Amino acid sequence: MLLSLCGCASSVAPEDTSVKLTLKRIYQDKEFEPQRAPYFRWLDDGSGYTVLEPRDKQAETKPKAGEEEHGVKGSDIVFYKADGSGRQVLVSLEQLTPQGAKEALTIEDYQWSDDGQWLLVFTNGQKVWRSRTRGDFWVLNLKSNKLYQLGGAQPAAKKLMFAKFSPDSKRVAYVQDNNIYLESLGSSKVTQLTHDGSDTLINGHFDWVYEEEFTIKDGFLWSPDSQNIAYWQLDSSGVKLFTMINNTAGLYPTITQFPYPKAGEQNSAVRIGVVNVQDGKTRWAPLPGDNRDRYVPRISWAGTSEAVLIQDVNRPQNTNVLRLFDWQKQQLTTIMTEHDDAFLEWYYPAEWEKDGRHFIWHSERDGWRHLYRVSRDGKSVVDLTPGDYDVVDLLTLNKATNSLYFTASPNHPEARYLFKASLDGSGKVTRITPENFSGNNRYYISKDGSLAMHTYSRFDVPPSSEIIKVDGHNTIKALTDNAELKAKLAKLDLPQHQFFQVKARDGVALDGWVMFPPHMDKSKKYPIIFYVYGEPWGSTVQDVWSGDNYLWSSMMAQHGFIMVSVDNRGTRAPKGREWRKSIYKKIGIITVRDQVDALDAIAKRWPQVDSARVGVWGHSGGGSSTLNLLFRHGDKFKVGAAFAPVADIRLYDSIYQERYSGNPKTDPDSYTQSSPITFAKNLTGKLLLVHGTGDDNVHYQGTEELINELVKYNKQFEFMSYPNRTHALKEGEGTTLHRQTLKTDFFEKYLLKPAQ
Repeated sequence: MLLSLCGCASSVAPEDTSVKLTLKRIYQDKEFEPQRAPYFRWLDDGSGYTVLEPRDKQAETKPKAGEEEHGVKGSDIVFYKADGSGRQVLVSLEQLTPQGAKEALTIEDYQWSDDGQWLLVFTNGQKVWRSRTRGDFWVLNLKSNKLYQLGGAQPAAKKLMFAKFSPDSKRVAYVQDNNIYLESLGSSKVTQLTHDGSDTLINGHFDWVYEEEFTIKDGFLWSPDSQNIAYWQLDSSGVKLFTMINNTAGLYPTITQFPYPKAGEQNSAVRIGVVNVQDGKTRWAPLPGDNRDRYVPRISWAGTSEAVLIQDVNRPQNTNVLRLFDWQKQQLTTIMTEHDDAFLEWYYPAEWEKDGRHFIWHSERDGWRHLYRVSRDGKSVVDLTPGDYDVVDLLTLNKATNSLYFTASPNHPEARYLFKASLDGSGKVTRITPENFSGNNRYYISKDGSLAMHTYSRFDVPPSSEIIKVDGHNTIKALTDNAELKAKLAKLDLPQHQFFQVKARDGVALDGWVMFPPHMDKSKKYPIIFYVYGEPWGSTVQDVWSGDNYLWSSMMAQHGFIMVSVDNRGTRAPKGREWRKSIYKKIGIITVRDQVDALDAIAKRWPQVDSARVGVWGHSGGGSSTLNLLFRHGDKFKVGAAFAPVADIRLYDSIYQERYSGNPKTDPDSYTQSSPITFAKNLTGKLLLVHGTGDDNVHYQGTEELINELVKYNKQFEFMSYPNRTHALKEGEGTTLHRQTLKTDFFEKYLLKPAQ
């Protein structure tokens, strides 16, 4: 505070800091954390849901004098009707406490057997690749209250993965040491079904790249009759190992190695088998060709237990052959082929009707992603969701009511709404979400499609959640409204925002959002910062609450920046096949050109934009886009912060990179022209480069190669490595606040003052 000459405090009132956002308020004090709806499970019969309730949060009665207080801590599994009434403890923490233990099992996941007599609990999870999928599994008999650990009490029992009940509720299957095992419920009789698992031969789950790029972890499926298990086998022998060094784990560094096929390198071989639980024999699908040059991203039992549908995708990922595998005859029948001149992506399992006569299929065959009803022989293909729009997500389907539910947004790519269609194609597609819910709507729907948890938010409106009856979208029970957070936000001096659309040089419409400084003087010019992702697996322009990202952008607007984000073509926006596939072999070229065109159009529309002070930042693919904008379009983009970028796409994994860029052995120019490192010598602006040394996804290796290239050409830049942080760059005490402070100070240092 300034002091007057007499030593008295100045009469000038101090600035009201309560209306301003700060890094400390957002990332350290976490003042603006929203209340989240409870995580629950719908019961299959639609009667209500179950939820984990910590005992210490429930109203407890203290023990009477002379009584011993129960020392066990944990959660009960509690049932509620959809309206919140009818509370009933289905499984108490006492039932979930192993004999002699002082604490109940910490439930990370749970499932009910189909007959309702057994509960399966997953606890003590450990990371495998990037997810906690290995740990302890316990089963509880709900009649006898007997609780015991699968696999026995020996140390090996802690190495189980993906335990799940058979449909007849008599057995549990799981993966242990890369083999599939069977355990009879109640008797603890264990049968080993596969015997060839090893460090390189994987039965029932996946290698790193399958899990990451096909978003699958669990690699086996029970047949409907509970007599067979279909499974993936991956052979990673010959796949080169990637090595990561952890320098902070102890006195000496530790080393982690795992098979990681980079673009153009050898993949794991894949094959599909069906093992019979009686004879223990595996029948292998006789897929033609080289198993190292194919992918099988999805399989599914074809309604009944006679055959498995295999999605057989070629290595370039432009052809998906759907093959029915009659495992008893070991015969394959091709029923349909999907092909795209560019690439196929986002693989979904076929949703089969129980009698196996038809299945629901996702396809872009007419230029839009639609849902089709396909006959078992592939001869009948009926579009259930016709029109010039994309289906975003299939949520559920119900044969009894001839209905399926999905999300889409035909006219506003930044929004999401719920729609209903008929399973047989006889009815019209109808929108369920009411008009007053303009923005982002997410639904967790019960199996029968009658009930849903509906979560609604907008760009500057935190989420609210309710339980609804889907028919009529009528509220049954409010869950969270975040009224306290909304009131706190209302007191802040927040920026105005708007969604807009501009055109690229070839006329393609680009969607974006912009935030202006509060009380902006329209006669002045302000620096602008772009937030970019730019690649096929994300979209930044959505009318949805983004939490800390929104708050940071708002804080920067309060500091005097115009904040903006634009979805270039190729991003995961529901704008049709042509939008997404036009970037084939052009990532880093046409994608960043769209950002340049957007900047020019924005500066023309809003004269307050200072085109001499343009910044950009992004993470992962957004970090790559940031580098390309600085290196290729340095006359436009002057300051950039690139977090965990792919500097050279030759270093990224085979599945993702070859899908969008071709194979480096046959398409070398695609890799050269798309990689930022090719153009590093052109850097003229200010660069902040940030990477975690423990990043197993986008390897730190690429950033070191980029540093060498920048040093080679005497290009000065700022750099931060975070020891042993993964791709998320958030592990470790203080990391997020430090990272955000680094980014904030960087942009304020180089962009707040007018360019000289």
